[in-house]
Amino acid sequence: MSESPVPPDFNAELVRAFRQNGGRGIGVFADAPLILLHHVGARTGAERVAPLIYLAEGDRLFVFASKGGEDDNPAWYHNLKANPRTKAELGGETFEVVATELTGAERDEYYAKQAAAMPQFGDYERKTSRVIPVIELKRG
Repeated sequence: MSESPVPPDFNAELVRAFRQNGGRGIGVFADAPLILLHHVGARTGAERVAPLIYLAEGDRLFVFASKGGEDDNPAWYHNLKANPRTKAELGGETFEVVATELTGAERDEYYAKQAAAMPQFGDYERKTSRVIPVIELKRG
């Protein structure tokens, strides 16, 4: 896998700040809608937490495996495919979720909504040859 566009130590700091500040990020993520997604390593079994930008529509939550437009999916995507039952943190709440990948027209609809809300996601899509996965996080 290629290197993530955000250094891991920044992610650790972002997770810490999120938890200290009631769900708010820092730096360029200070005003971004952030969710902490727990995931278990598909090969290692190690528990990890990824700070991700999300889109909410009613009770539905979506995250995007953009990896900044890199040509491979982020590790958390592979981990969720192997272990879709997990937890998420939003604001001060932690809850169980089941991760489901959207496909076809539904995937395209929600990716377009995210790109309209945050244009850098359109840039990520243009930068890569892969179809960027859209994952719905269903409470439960």
